[in-house]
Amino acid sequence: MDKLEILKTFIGKEFSGSPSPFMRWLNPTVISAEEGHLEFQYTVRQEWLNPMGNLHGGVTAAIFDDIIGATMFSLNENNFIVTINNSIDYFSTAKENETIIAETKIIKRGKQFVNAECEIWNSDKTRLIARGTSNLFKINN
Repeated sequence: MDKLEILKTFIGKEFSGSPSPFMRWLNPTVISAEEGHLEFQYTVRQEWLNPMGNLHGGVTAAIFDDIIGATMFSLNENNFIVTINNSIDYFSTAKENETIIAETKIIKRGKQFVNAECEIWNSDKTRLIARGTSNLFKINN
């Protein structure tokens, strides 16, 4: 079974089959999985909050980076694809127990580099929490 098909078997379920221990800790639910496009749902936990009781920007960035990594997984490349940089703009926040949605898409897929985008929304996609882009590099195995 290819990597994308593995992701698709988790639609509607927690992605407990991730090879990433960090992703398993984030514990997303897969909403949709297509080549180069993923949508995951998360529940904001108490340990993700900053001292003001809002979703910590570092956790937001971690979700952003981790789901983009899973998006690279969906491409079924034989190479590892690693992050060069992330650029994230923060627009809003979330509170404990709030459901948030992260959605990715590939902007450009070249021979060596990939540019991807991620948006993180509240549960009904009426409030944008963060948006950004990531540049990634293919490493030959």
